[in-house]
Amino acid sequence: MDSFEPDGKGLQDGNGELNGNGAADTLPPPPPVIPPDFVPTKLDAEQAKKKVMRVPMSRRGLGSRGKKITLLTNHFKVNVTNVEGHFFHYSVSLAYEDGRPVEGKGVGRKVLDRVHDTYKTELDGKDFAYDGEHSLFTVGSLPRNKLEFTVVLEDMPSNRNNGNAAPDEHGSPNSDRKRIRRPYQSKTYLVEISFAAKIPMQAIANALRGQESENSQEALRVLDIILRQHAAKQGCLLVRQSFFHNDPKNFADVGGGVLGCRGFHSSFRTTQGGLSLNIDVSTTMIIQPGPVVDFLIANQNVKDPFSLDWAKVKRVLKNLRIKTIPANQEYKITGLSEKSCKEQMFSLKQRNMKDEDGEVQVLEISVYEYFVNHRNIELRYSGDLPCINVGKPKRPTYIPLELCSLVSLQRYTKSLSTPQRASLVEKSRQKPQERMSALSNALKTSKYDAEPMLRSCGISISTNFAQVDGRVLNAPKLKVGNGEDLFPTRGRWNFNNKKLVEPTKIDRWAVVNFSARCNLRMLVQDLIKCGAMKGIHIDEPFDVFEESPQFRRAPPVVRVEKLFAEVQSKLPGAPQFLLCVLPERKNCDLYGPWKKKNLADFGIVTQCIAPIKVNDQYLTNVLLKINAKLGGLNQLLAVEHSPSIPIVSKVPTIILGMDVSHGSPGQSDIPSIAAVVSSRHWPLISRYRASVRTQSPKVEMIDSLFKKVSDTEDEGIIRELLLDFYTSSGKRKPEQIIIFRDGVSESQFNQVLNIELDQMIEACKFLDEKWNPKFVVIVAQKNHHTKFFQSGSPDNVPPGTIIDNRICHPKSNDFYLCAHAGMIGTTRPTHYHVLYDEIGFSADDLQELVHSLSYVYQRSTTAISVVAPICYAHLAASQVGTFMKFEDTSETSSSHGGMTSAGAVPVPQLPRLQEKVCNSMFFC
Repeated sequence: MDSFEPDGKGLQDGNGELNGNGAADTLPPPPPVIPPDFVPTKLDAEQAKKKVMRVPMSRRGLGSRGKKITLLTNHFKVNVTNVEGHFFHYSVSLAYEDGRPVEGKGVGRKVLDRVHDTYKTELDGKDFAYDGEHSLFTVGSLPRNKLEFTVVLEDMPSNRNNGNAAPDEHGSPNSDRKRIRRPYQSKTYLVEISFAAKIPMQAIANALRGQESENSQEALRVLDIILRQHAAKQGCLLVRQSFFHNDPKNFADVGGGVLGCRGFHSSFRTTQGGLSLNIDVSTTMIIQPGPVVDFLIANQNVKDPFSLDWAKVKRVLKNLRIKTIPANQEYKITGLSEKSCKEQMFSLKQRNMKDEDGEVQVLEISVYEYFVNHRNIELRYSGDLPCINVGKPKRPTYIPLELCSLVSLQRYTKSLSTPQRASLVEKSRQKPQERMSALSNALKTSKYDAEPMLRSCGISISTNFAQVDGRVLNAPKLKVGNGEDLFPTRGRWNFNNKKLVEPTKIDRWAVVNFSARCNLRMLVQDLIKCGAMKGIHIDEPFDVFEESPQFRRAPPVVRVEKLFAEVQSKLPGAPQFLLCVLPERKNCDLYGPWKKKNLADFGIVTQCIAPIKVNDQYLTNVLLKINAKLGGLNQLLAVEHSPSIPIVSKVPTIILGMDVSHGSPGQSDIPSIAAVVSSRHWPLISRYRASVRTQSPKVEMIDSLFKKVSDTEDEGIIRELLLDFYTSSGKRKPEQIIIFRDGVSESQFNQVLNIELDQMIEACKFLDEKWNPKFVVIVAQKNHHTKFFQSGSPDNVPPGTIIDNRICHPKSNDFYLCAHAGMIGTTRPTHYHVLYDEIGFSADDLQELVHSLSYVYQRSTTAISVVAPICYAHLAASQVGTFMKFEDTSETSSSHGGMTSAGAVPVPQLPRLQEKVCNSMFFC
C-alpha cells in the first residue's frame, strides 16, 4: 500500500524543513515544455457535455418504527389569502447632496422612514418593507418605475471637529457660536427608488407543494424582511432573524463586562403542514452599557482604572458608540489620546480675544483644564487617564473618560472565555414549560397582526403551537465484556460491575505533573484499581515526573520542552502512554504544546487530566478515553457484534464524519481546520481514525479531499482514509460510503453535493478507475430554531424521539432526532437532511442507523445528541487546532492565510501525526 509519510514533494523540502508560512522553502517546478510533435486532442461530444448538477433528493417515504407520541412544536400556522398578488422589488440608492454615495450602515432606515412619512401621496399611500441596505419591497406596484426623493434629517449627531478641540457645551467638538446655536447638524439625502423585479405570491403556494424556485425563496425573504423591519421600528438590535429589545430584564451578566441579551428568533418556514412562523428564544452577547470605566474595569477584571492595560482598552473600545455627559450627544470611538487628560494639549480659539491684526487668539490648553475651568465640569479621576478620541485620526476630538457612557445593545463579537460560556449556558437555559410560556408571550407582544405589510399580504398567524406526530425509537442493545448484553434506559447506561468489551493492557507508562496540587500516588493506585474492575490491566507506572519549580512561570512551550526532555532522559524506551496532570481544567495553555509534542513529534498516546473531585465515576470516564486511544473498545452495538446492521453489515461500508472549525468572529486571519474521521475494521462502526488539515480562513467547503500533486500521487484526505479502511478491513475496498457532514446551511447543500462529493468520487477513481462505490450524503444541523415539547408534561421529549412529518420540508428528505436525554434546559434536536442516497435505504433503516450512531461514542455512557463520527471530527479539529495556537500568531501577522494587499497568503500546514498514533482515536 502507499505510504503517507511526507516525501519532500509537498509539505517539506529535502531536509523536511518548513518555512515561516508553512510552505516548502523550495523553488517552484519549471513550466512543462510542449514537445514539437504535440497534437492537441479534441474533446469528444460526451466529454464536452455540461456536467449535470446534483440537487438534494426528494423524500421517498416516512418512517413507521417506534412508539407513537404526540408533540407540540414552536411553529405557528400561517394563512395567506392574497396568493394572487405580487411583491414588487425596487433597488434603493442613497446619496448625499453632493452625489457621494452613503456608505454608513444604520442611516438607511431613518432616511426611508422619512421618505415614507413625507411622500405618502407620491408613494400612492403604500407601505414598504426595506432591508436596511439596497432593497425595498411593496405589495403591488408603486406609481412609477423610478422615483426620486430628497429628504433632510436633523438630529443626526455631528462628528465635525476643529483641530484638537475638545467638545463644547453641546458635545459638538467645534466651538464657534453658530455651532452653539444649532447643536445638531442637518443633512440632505437624495433617494432613488428603481423597479428591479416582480415576485408572484403564488410562488409561496408552489413551494408548499414542493416546487421551490428562485421566486419562492425571494418571496419568503420578503416576509422575513417584513419581520426585521417590524422589529427595527421597535428599536430592536437585529441579528439576522433574531431581535433584541433594549430591556434590562433581558440582560444577564456573564462576566468581563459582557452581558447575555435574551431576544427572539422569528422566521417563516415552508413545511409539509403549510407555511409556518418559527419563533424561538435567542441569545446574543452585548457590551455592558453605562459608564465606559465600569465596562473596562469588569472587562479586564481589575480594581480601578489606574490598573488598566491601555493597549487592550484601545482594541476593545474601537468603533463602540458612546453618549457624553452632560450633552447626551452620541459618537463613535476612534481611539485614545496618547497622553493623559492633564497632559493632552489642544488649541482653543478665543473668540472674544483678538490680536493687533484682528486675528482670533489661540490658547494652548490641556483637555482637563478646558473641561474643569471653561466648562465647569468636575473631573474626579480622569485627569491622569487617557481621553476617549471621537474625531478623525488627523483631527482628534478628546473627551475625558468619566464623561463617556456606552450606548446599549452593542454586540460583543469576540469569543467567550470558558467561565463566560459556562455562565451564559447556566443563565440562558429554560425548562420546556418556561420556554413555551416565553414564546407565547413573544408572539403576543410582537403584534404581528397589526403589521400593515403582513396585512396587505393577507397573512394571519395562529397563536397555537403546531401539533406533530413523533415516534420514540427503541434504544439499541449494547455488548460489553464477557459477552454480556447491556440495555440503556433513558439514553444512559453504566459500567458498574461490568467489564469493557475490548480492554487494553497498559505496561509501559509514566505520569507527568505540571505543578498541579494533588495526591498523585493515591490517584495512580485508584486508577490501577478501577482499571482492574473494568478489565484493563495497568502495571505500576515507570515514574512520576514533577515539574521543576523554576520553570512554573516560563512560557507554555518552554515548560513542555523542559519536562519532556526530563521524561526522555529517564525512561528506558518510548512509553506506550503518558498521563499528564494539568493545573487548570479548561483552556490550559500547556494543552496544545503538550499534545503537539506527543502526537506530532514522538507518536505517544497521552491523556490530560486536571483532577478536582476524584471518584469512581471520574476514573471510569478517564479510563474510557484511555482505552479508546490505545485501540480498545468500551462498548459495541449488539447488531455490530453479530454483525446484522441492515445494508451496512452486508457489504464493506465506510462511514465518514466531516466538520470544519473556524476561528472566532473577531479572528479573520486564523486558518479554518477541516477534519474528516472514518470508520475502520469493517463490519465495525465504532472504531474511527481522523485526518485533519488547515484551509483558508472562514472557508466552509473542504478543499483537500482530493489533492492531485502528480499523475500518480494524491495527497488528499479521502485517499488516506480509504487506504486505511482497506488495510484495516481485510484488504476490502468500501462498496458503500456514508458521509455525515456538519456545519453547513441549506444554501450550501448544492456545494456539498457538487464540490465535496465530486472530490471524493475523483479520489476513488484516482485509486482505481473501475471502482464505483455508492454514496449517501447526510447533513446534520444543530444550529436551527425548532424545538419539541410534550403536551401536558414538564419533561423534555424522551431520548430516541424522531419527527419526519408536518414541520419537515414539503419535498426534501429531512427529519429531526432527539437521540439524547435532555437533562437541563430544553432539548435541542438535530436536524438531519438526507441529500443523496445511491444505496436505497428505507426511511426506517436509515433513521435507525443514525439513531444507533448516537450510541457508539466511546467517551461517554450516554447517547449523544449528534452521530459519533461528527462529534469525533469536531474533537479532532479542536485538538489539532491547539497545535497552532502557539506558533507565531501575533495580532498583526497575516501568515495565517486570508488576503493582504499582495493577494492570498499561503495557509500554514499542520504538523502530521506520527505513524504510531495517526490511526488511533487520539481525539477521544
